[in-house]
Amino acid sequence: MEKRLILAINPGSTSTKIALFEEEILVFEKAIVHSNKELAEFEKVSDQFHFRKELIISELQDRKVNLARIAIVVGRGGLIKPIESGIYKINERMIQDLRSGVFGQHASNLGGLIADEIASGLQSADAFIVDPVVVDELQDVARLSGHPSIQRRSIFHALNQKAVARLYAATTGKKYEDLNLIVAHMGGGISVGAHCSGRVIDVNNALNGDGPFSPERSGSLPAGQLADLCFSGNYTHDEIKSMLTGKGGMVAYLGTNSFREVREMAESGNKEAELVIKSFIYQAAKEIGAMAAVLEGKIDAILLTGGIAHNESVIKSIAKQVGFLAPVKVYPGEDEMKALAYNALLALDGKLEVKIYN
Repeated sequence: MEKRLILAINPGSTSTKIALFEEEILVFEKAIVHSNKELAEFEKVSDQFHFRKELIISELQDRKVNLARIAIVVGRGGLIKPIESGIYKINERMIQDLRSGVFGQHASNLGGLIADEIASGLQSADAFIVDPVVVDELQDVARLSGHPSIQRRSIFHALNQKAVARLYAATTGKKYEDLNLIVAHMGGGISVGAHCSGRVIDVNNALNGDGPFSPERSGSLPAGQLADLCFSGNYTHDEIKSMLTGKGGMVAYLGTNSFREVREMAESGNKEAELVIKSFIYQAAKEIGAMAAVLEGKIDAILLTGGIAHNESVIKSIAKQVGFLAPVKVYPGEDEMKALAYNALLALDGKLEVKIYN
């Protein structure tokens, strides 16, 4: 009997990652890169739907994949209403919310839309999303911002944070639900979550720039100065939003969102680049310290993940500042494609409850 195929789709701002699994075995993985010129042709992210879908289909055809063997198409979840962690069957309500962008426009919205479109064209394939960025398990005290007009929102790298936390739990012989962990995902955006007994009870809003600054996000800015900037007459609303996320952080300071380039600048003697890296480490460690307070110091481990976790000097520096709190473990890169497929396989075998989006 032929093993079932699982297609995982993870759209990012400048690429679409796809991976094909034969049950738990990876067949291939590829990041289809989109140039700025290609994406500039589309007014909104949702307009990129057919462009990205056709590239995925073309890749599968070039690799002579038997589409009839695909049992599940699973996409990275996008900006939908806040939901609990888990795997969700894509339904019409979810499609409407993803397509309209009522909860926000982001490339990850295309994950569910493309997954549903591809699955609907196959004989017996189902479409799902897993642990979207809007997973919301915040405790009530974490929701208050300081003013009733603004409520703190849970938007973070839920898929990778949860996957890495479960991976660590497996190495200890314990359940994820039995551990208290701090997980710091460090990539284009940075999210630091307090995982308490299987729930992320506090985390910074990584999408909108809350928390530490990152390669392309400004992080939490001094509120009064930000208000002055907004009403200075020098910037439009869109320009301010772009400052916060997309053109903030390292991009604003040094003109690049590549941490590798920033590191090379620092190694070449660029003093500003050196300071930016030191400040990045400082702010990431400070956010980890804040999550330690959330967990009342009862921490089994601190997990560092994301693309920047490949940088040994950064990891060593962060570990030096926070290592007194708990053991620091490193999981470089992202485990998102494997996490998508693994959850889909569990659902396919009836070992994981499939949730309904209402």
